[in-house]
Amino acid sequence: MEKGKLGVLLEQPPRTVSCNGYALPEEKPPPEKPRYAQGTSAQCLDSWKEERTRSEEDNEMNLPNLAAAYTTILRSLGEDPERQGLLRTPWRAATAMQFFTKGYQETISDVLNDAIFDEDHDEMVIVKDIDMFSLCEHHLVPFVGKVHIGYLPNKQVLGLSKLARIVEIYSRRLQVQERLTKQIAVAITEALQPTGVGVVIEATHMCMVMRGVQKMNSKTVTSTMLGVFREDAKTREEFLTLIRS
Repeated sequence: MEKGKLGVLLEQPPRTVSCNGYALPEEKPPPEKPRYAQGTSAQCLDSWKEERTRSEEDNEMNLPNLAAAYTTILRSLGEDPERQGLLRTPWRAATAMQFFTKGYQETISDVLNDAIFDEDHDEMVIVKDIDMFSLCEHHLVPFVGKVHIGYLPNKQVLGLSKLARIVEIYSRRLQVQERLTKQIAVAITEALQPTGVGVVIEATHMCMVMRGVQKMNSKTVTSTMLGVFREDAKTREEFLTLIRS
């Protein structure tokens, strides 16, 4: 019995393209990315609800492997991991790296679950000069600086110390400053639904100070403005003026 056209099409192998004489399956176009409101992105949306990717149990289980990796690094640098000064260095470095990246063990919802309060306050709230320490994901060296956060409440306010805790959770991960700035702003937006949020980070990057161009006095400034901070120039200017005062 002659097969229908649909059956013939289903049995046909996928089309191929040639690369240096080898047949490769034709790549399918990537799926269309969903659209989000101005000032947000797919990566950052709902980031405050994301699951933790590491636990205390993971730390204990992975510590020997991490220490062994540091031993390999020392040998590859031409050092002797068995000499007295380096005997415990792999373990110290491993536990230090787990501390530097402890943000992977925490989520924003852990911090904010009992610290959002109903309050009829509609003026700007600013916490500035929050100390920040993070690791550049490109070179695994530190960048350090200050974070300034402002928001316009919408019938709810957040415990002030929790703003610093949000900074701590996201900065204690492998980061780039641009993403860190947006993650903090989006987390506050998703948690509080305020009228607007502004975040500014000023930081010194050791990858520019200790290596590469070696510019000792360089600073990187990034900002994320959401809601009325993005839309209204006067609100944005008030925020920027107050964090500079």
